[in-house]
Amino acid sequence: MKIKDYFGNFAINTNHNNIKMKKLFISAAISLFCTSFIFANEGNPKREFRGAWLHTVHQGQYAKMTTEETQTYLCEQLDLLQEAGCNAVVFQVRPSADAFYPSELEPWSRFLTGTAGKAPYPVWDPLQFMIDACHDRGMELHAWLNPYRVTTSKGEKLPANHIYHKHPERFVTYDNKLYFDPGIPENREFIISVVKDIITRYDVDAVHMDDYFYPYPIPGQEFPDSKSFKQYGGTMKRDDWRRKNVDMLIEGLHKMIVAEKPWVRLGISPFGIWRNKENDPRGSETRGLQNYDALYADVLLWTEKGWVDYMLPQLYWELEKKVASSEILAHWWNDNANGRHMYIGQDVKITMDKPDVAPSTDVNQLDHKIRLSRELPDIQGNCWWPGYMITSNYKGIAEALAEKLQSTVAIVPSYPWIDNIAPDEVAALRQNGDELVWKAPATDDVMQMARAYVVYRFEAEETPDINNAEAIAGITYEPSFELADNDRGCTFIITVLDRANNESAKGVAIIIK
Repeated sequence: MKIKDYFGNFAINTNHNNIKMKKLFISAAISLFCTSFIFANEGNPKREFRGAWLHTVHQGQYAKMTTEETQTYLCEQLDLLQEAGCNAVVFQVRPSADAFYPSELEPWSRFLTGTAGKAPYPVWDPLQFMIDACHDRGMELHAWLNPYRVTTSKGEKLPANHIYHKHPERFVTYDNKLYFDPGIPENREFIISVVKDIITRYDVDAVHMDDYFYPYPIPGQEFPDSKSFKQYGGTMKRDDWRRKNVDMLIEGLHKMIVAEKPWVRLGISPFGIWRNKENDPRGSETRGLQNYDALYADVLLWTEKGWVDYMLPQLYWELEKKVASSEILAHWWNDNANGRHMYIGQDVKITMDKPDVAPSTDVNQLDHKIRLSRELPDIQGNCWWPGYMITSNYKGIAEALAEKLQSTVAIVPSYPWIDNIAPDEVAALRQNGDELVWKAPATDDVMQMARAYVVYRFEAEETPDINNAEAIAGITYEPSFELADNDRGCTFIITVLDRANNESAKGVAIIIK
């Protein structure tokens, strides 16, 4: 995720000691925002992507904490995101050709330990920890990687085991930062091997890449790829060749993932503008920097070809911004989903700082943006940047989400192009003291195996209806669910979610004694 972009996006460097890890729902001091926040639930959707980015690049708090403190901190972050209704965490595990997990391909990240290449002590695996912690809370974990970035500042020293020292000819320097040259085939192969290493060793739900493909252009500075262009460009124009290089990376990732673990999704979070309409009749009514022309990312092609499973454009601007209206862009991305999932990347600070557009009198744009995403038929959810501003409850956003806009548990939408067959029901559902236990449906088809379970709860006088989002008591990755004292006489229904988030048809019911 960009630390700043061409429209001056907010940069955050969260200090652990300054975050107040308070529980939600305890503050009565939100009356200033009551016009936005105090509503009855108006029917939140049962299926919706509700993500949050947790970036590690330039986050100094991790290196200052012990292993135990880091794990406690991460659990606090996840608890607060869960309370705010989020169901997916996009965790940055490769901020700049390094790793927040033990890797034989790349060194430990300096953003984890303070020193590039230095392992945490005692050694632990943050990626595995986050997968387990997210799944324990019924949330997905999307492993976030930046493909080409190697350093983030001038004079940064790379550890001796970094691939740069073995193949310096495959790297270029631009704006005093080091990058893999996207035009060299061996670099594509290496990046794909890094992703393959992650998905074969870890049970991640998705692989995620954001807007950093070719670097954001610096006026007056040409990206230094003349040597690789001469060697590999052939008769192509340089801009077309650069786009082709990125296309081949995305296509290669798609093919590798399908071959290794076809249920793992590939998601891209591009800069919010594909092209401006003045440059392309298919483009948006905007006048900003363009993915296609500046970052050489033809993101529409990737959905058209079916190489990605979701697109998550960064619509970090206010609804009415003249050069890049997030409302205009939300409609444009909806119209260009190309049959793949489309989620909207929302900037927390701008959303909460800017008043809603007339005739609304809301003091922020939160409700408007969420309603817009739900009204557009080919938008399936939102993702919050940065997640740390949700957990710190910036201007009451966490309370607003928890009390209204994300007040019910939501299931991440299914991916029918991966698999569209509903799994079988659970077996042997029974009450065992103060918990429900059951068995996963028996199958040899990996795509139909139980990935998680949805637990519905209905009062004795209610007619059970699993289409009712308010009835979802939780999502669990384990075949059990803890009961509460007030569950006696209630009906519970358990359904199965497979790896593509297809849900079993009816579920199995039990009345609590």
